[in-house]
Amino acid sequence: MNETATPRTAPLRARAEIDLAALRANVRTLRAHASGAAVMAVVKSDGYGHGAVPCARAAVEAGASWLGTATPEEALALRAAGLTGRIMCWLWTPGGPWRQTIEAGVDVAVSGMWALREVTEAARGAGMPARVQLKADTGLGRGGCQPGEDWAELVGAALRAEREGLVRVTGLWSHFACADEPGHPSIDAQLTRFREMVTYAEGQGVRPEVRHIANSPATLTLPEAHFDLVRTGIALYGISPSPEIGGPADFGLRPVMTLSASIALVKHVPGGHGVSYGHHYVTPGETTLGLVPVGYADGIPRHASGTGPVLVDGKWRTVAGRVAMDQFVVDLGGDEPAPGAEAVLFGPGDRGEPTAEDWAQAAGTIAYEIVTRIGTRVPRVYVNE
Repeated sequence: MNETATPRTAPLRARAEIDLAALRANVRTLRAHASGAAVMAVVKSDGYGHGAVPCARAAVEAGASWLGTATPEEALALRAAGLTGRIMCWLWTPGGPWRQTIEAGVDVAVSGMWALREVTEAARGAGMPARVQLKADTGLGRGGCQPGEDWAELVGAALRAEREGLVRVTGLWSHFACADEPGHPSIDAQLTRFREMVTYAEGQGVRPEVRHIANSPATLTLPEAHFDLVRTGIALYGISPSPEIGGPADFGLRPVMTLSASIALVKHVPGGHGVSYGHHYVTPGETTLGLVPVGYADGIPRHASGTGPVLVDGKWRTVAGRVAMDQFVVDLGGDEPAPGAEAVLFGPGDRGEPTAEDWAQAAGTIAYEIVTRIGTRVPRVYVNE
């Protein structure tokens, strides 16, 4: 086996380039899709792996009037970074940082009586009303209050707390289960139930600032679901919620992240040579192998072993053998790029590179998971700030 001696030239082992101009353009596109509704930029899970704070700032610059996070800690981090606009967080457990979140002026989601009790107690201690958004379970079967007696109890208790000056009910909201499956019967059923639950709450005296149920797929395909606000998550980052409804270009979106690595080693091997753990790939003949220094610790899915696509010197190559913790191998055939040459795992696709959706198909998952799982060892490099 002969190892080439050309030194590696790239300054970084790997990088996730985040194009903030693309993100801003996506926000403007989503605002156009939103039929006059306000746009919430969802930056949970560190901005779907893109970096919450830089993406939040760019989204606000482009006209997003709300930011959304899953956890209160994520919301408080945005406040600490100097973001002063409307922020909402929705994933709570008992004993959470209610008071800090109230004092930061963050809207909190309430799905049941235990949460309302905790938030009103925290508001009493803070000496200021909590901004509360009541979540309705219209059919997802996850978070949210059930319709009927449970919803009536929650709405009534929230109104009593509002009269006491402990809360301000700022929103009524829900979440779709199947908006990414066009024509699914649950879509209309959830919309009907949401309207009914909103009508009941407003009939009891709730005066919300915003009513919202639309996620990314509903923003793009269901104008009747837009109400006052749409919550855009994956679409913000230029990825389609589902191939079934169309690709990013079909909606005027551009993927924001490009993941690349510098080839660490290039070497010649004979035919019949096993590659990586378990020798699940054996070279069919004399060939050149390239070592790409990222692995499942960096978020490269092990399930894409033998199938994950990579662009090297203008040609698509496939992961040869198993993805390891820190590295994987590609069979370069007769090509011999120098160590340090760029291997592009995914990006917008306009240079011929694979996309996050290509990796999702290779790994049997969704593109959301591909971008969100990219680990902290991979530096985010922001361009077009």
